[in-house]
Amino acid sequence: MRTLVCTGPGSLTYRRGEKPALEKGNTLLRIRRVGVCGTDLHAFEGTQPYFSYPRILGHEVAGEVVECDDAPGFSAGETVTFIPYFNCGTCLACRSGKPNCCVRVQVCGVHIDGGLVEYLSVPSGSLVHGEGLGVDALALVEPLAIGAHGIGRADVKSGEFVLVVGAGPIGLGVMEFARIAGAQVIAVDINEARLAFCRDKLRVSHTVNALATDVAEQLRAITHGDMPTVVIDATGSLKAINNAFQYLAHGGRYVLVGLQKGDVCFSHPEFHKREATLMSSRNATRQDFARVIDAVKNGLVDPTHYITHRVAFDGVKDQFESWLTPASGVIKAMVEMG
Repeated sequence: MRTLVCTGPGSLTYRRGEKPALEKGNTLLRIRRVGVCGTDLHAFEGTQPYFSYPRILGHEVAGEVVECDDAPGFSAGETVTFIPYFNCGTCLACRSGKPNCCVRVQVCGVHIDGGLVEYLSVPSGSLVHGEGLGVDALALVEPLAIGAHGIGRADVKSGEFVLVVGAGPIGLGVMEFARIAGAQVIAVDINEARLAFCRDKLRVSHTVNALATDVAEQLRAITHGDMPTVVIDATGSLKAINNAFQYLAHGGRYVLVGLQKGDVCFSHPEFHKREATLMSSRNATRQDFARVIDAVKNGLVDPTHYITHRVAFDGVKDQFESWLTPASGVIKAMVEMG
C-alpha cells in the first residue's frame, strides 16, 4: 500500500508499505478521509512538541471497517472514526477518567504513524460509530471534540463572555461549543478573512483584529467594562498566549488549547490579583466525541463549512506546504483517500 511520510521538517515522501495484518484487539480500516490540522502543519514546519521523524501524519480520520477483533457492535463495511489518543488504561490519569492525558499516551500521527495511508490498524476500543454521518463530517469530529473539551475544561456558563484567540479550525470548534453553551463569543485573530468567516458562518457577534492598537479597549467595551471571564488560546503562538493574560477578567479562567514549545510568562501580581485560573486542555474524551456527533446530527454544527480545500492523496505532497501560507485561504484541507 502507499503511504505519505514526513521524513523531516519540510520534507514529505511517498513510500510503499505492507498492508497491516489484523492483530488481536485491533481493527483494520480502509482510510476514506484525512483532515489536515495545525498539528500536521507544525510537524511539517518542525515546531511540533512531542514529535519525532520520520512519521506518517494524520489523526482526523474517517474510514471503513475491513475486519476487526474484539470490537462488539462493529462490523465490516461500517463507516467509522476513532479516538486517536491511544492510552495505557492503567496510569493515574486513565484510572481517574482522563485517558486524554494518559502518562503513556500514543497519539496517532504524532507519537506513532497516522492516517495518510491506504489501510490503518487501530485499537478496537478506540472506534466510534459513524451514526450516519458522511465521511467528511466524520473526519472532522476529532478537531471539533478538541474544542468541545476546551469548553468543558473552562466550565462555560450561559451568558458569559468567552474570548477565543485564534480562528483556525480548533479555535472555530471552540467557538461553536461556546455558542452552544450559551456564551457570548468574541473572536480574535490577525486574519480578517477568518474573522469574516466567524461572523458569516459561525454567527459570532464580536470580532477583533489582534493587530489593532486598542484590543483591550475594544474588549472592555464589548463586555461593558468587565473583560471576558473566559479566555481560550487556540493559536499555539507564544506571543499570543503571553499577551492574552491582560484580557482576563478578575476571577476569570484562562485555558490553553493551543500548544507551543516555549515557556509561558506572565506577571504574577497581575494574575494573582485576579485570583485567576490557568489550565491546559489536551486532546478529548469519548464523551466529547459523542457530544460532537450529537451536535452535528441535530444541526447545531455543520463541519463541512470548514472545508476550503480538497485534494486527492496523490496531490498532498505538492500542495501541503502551500497550506502554511495565510494567502492560501485554507481553513481545513481534506484529503480524499478514496
